[in-house]
Amino acid sequence: MRFPLLFCVPLFLLAACRPSPSKVIGVVPKGAGHIFWLTVKAGAEKAAAESGYTIEWNAPTLEVDASRQRDIVDSMVTRRLAGIALAPVDRKALAGAVDRGNAAGIPMAVFDSDVDTTNRLTYVATDNRAGGRLAAQRLAAVIGGKGKVAVIGFMPGSASTMEREAGFREEIAAHHPGIQIVVESFGMADRAKAMAVTENALTAHADLAGIFADNESSSAGALQAIKSRQAKKVKFVAFDANEQFIEDLRAGWIDALILQDPFAMGYQSVKAITVALSGGAPAPRQDLPATLVTLANLDAGAIPPMILPGAQKRLTQGAH
Repeated sequence: MRFPLLFCVPLFLLAACRPSPSKVIGVVPKGAGHIFWLTVKAGAEKAAAESGYTIEWNAPTLEVDASRQRDIVDSMVTRRLAGIALAPVDRKALAGAVDRGNAAGIPMAVFDSDVDTTNRLTYVATDNRAGGRLAAQRLAAVIGGKGKVAVIGFMPGSASTMEREAGFREEIAAHHPGIQIVVESFGMADRAKAMAVTENALTAHADLAGIFADNESSSAGALQAIKSRQAKKVKFVAFDANEQFIEDLRAGWIDALILQDPFAMGYQSVKAITVALSGGAPAPRQDLPATLVTLANLDAGAIPPMILPGAQKRLTQGAH
């Protein structure tokens, strides 16, 4: 009869060491490994620690897997975590999960990309429509206000990138009649797919003047296609960045980057939850600015360091 006792003691101690769900805030990004999301995590951890909470970080392996993300959120709801911050893969597919959390009395903050329900505590994100307009303004300026351009998007249903695409189209239609958007394709969070659709655009339109890619994976694939064709004459504006993108900006492969502040995104999302848990009323929406980065303002030191991938990498070392 000694053996069951021997096994029970460590299991009991293990359970005792687990933080109470009432002091844990779930954070569910679209993906876990990219430096953008790791920087979100750093911001979320800082906000949680300031109020005596910890975070539980979990994400689907693929940034297009809405079903897996929904399961993660539902599990957190079932375990009644103190709050949940979510970056929805798909605005429709994750609406029910947000509704279920809200119905259970759990503050549900949505960040990066919106969701089709009003049952969220707050929405914290880059002003993505303004970011798309900013990209269009820059691309129009560098191609002289005329010519054919392509848009390489993320995936249908992703609210944040759809907003960027809408802002880009609106700016072109309203202020740049000499520019034609001749291709609108999706990379589907797959660099190889983004490279292939960009190569198709370059083949179909030998006189293509510019390309806008509205997320990191699509930008990386489009960049590979531009390099493989030695098409430096095609002006390229990318949304989001990694350290390689900064090198390619310096080398002239990229004309400009539109950058976000993922640390602020994570911090403000979790901060809204802790404010609500302490009886406060956080703002229902927080729009964070997008920043245009060119070689000129980068070298002038005019860019806040925390939006640059080098600073983010240093911040997130060991955050996996």
